[in-house]
Amino acid sequence: MMETQGTADLTHAARHYAENGYVLVKGLLSRDEAGAYRREAHELLAMLDHNEDATWESGADISAGVPTRLQHLHDVQFYSGAFSRLLVDERFTSVAAAVLGGPNVQLHHTKLLVKPPENGSPFPPHQDHPFFPHTYHRIGAATFYLDDAPEEKGCVRIVPGSHLQGPREHDEEGGYHLPDVPFETTVPLPAEAGDVLFFSYLTVHASGVNVSGEARTNWLVQFRDPADPPAVRAHDYSLGQGMMLAGVDPTGRSGD
Repeated sequence: MMETQGTADLTHAARHYAENGYVLVKGLLSRDEAGAYRREAHELLAMLDHNEDATWESGADISAGVPTRLQHLHDVQFYSGAFSRLLVDERFTSVAAAVLGGPNVQLHHTKLLVKPPENGSPFPPHQDHPFFPHTYHRIGAATFYLDDAPEEKGCVRIVPGSHLQGPREHDEEGGYHLPDVPFETTVPLPAEAGDVLFFSYLTVHASGVNVSGEARTNWLVQFRDPADPPAVRAHDYSLGQGMMLAGVDPTGRSGD
């Protein structure tokens, strides 16, 4: 985990990411900043009328006798200038570049995820790879925690080092997941408002049910090395896909 982002910290982040498939950066945003983004996120969801329940079939669960729920909003930066600015914030892009191992960072897509209180949906163990496979697997994710995420709120859980095994076969029925990875074998990574979790799209991860009395709010940014071409066109095109967040696109490609 990191507290600051000097050269030594970025080197440590890159090493931890390479060895474990993730790195949790503590306090990348201040708690006040995270709180402001949280308020913006919830105001957007209240204002828009298409924040449908996004629970996977494979992630469907019952909590306290009530089906679990999840709110989401894709491409939130097209609804909020604040999130557009955060996409190119050097505090974020410097870590993204470090874990990719190069200066160039390109956007794939973003997604706002809110697990409602008491029955916020879980996600079963899976890799992100099946949804948008790329040739060299230089794809990462950053989960911005906009409020505290202890284990009872359904924090992200990781299988450390699982990225080293490469792509795995997923059960496609009811949604992509890994039935051979018991949920109990994943390691919870509790986080605080302002922390950002970076992980590879090959890292096996999951999250639990939010059984607390408060929502869990996070913003997921999927980013890539622009020199890593998609293996197949397997993911719906996102509005901002291909936007350069840091560096340049040496291929001249503007998107998939």
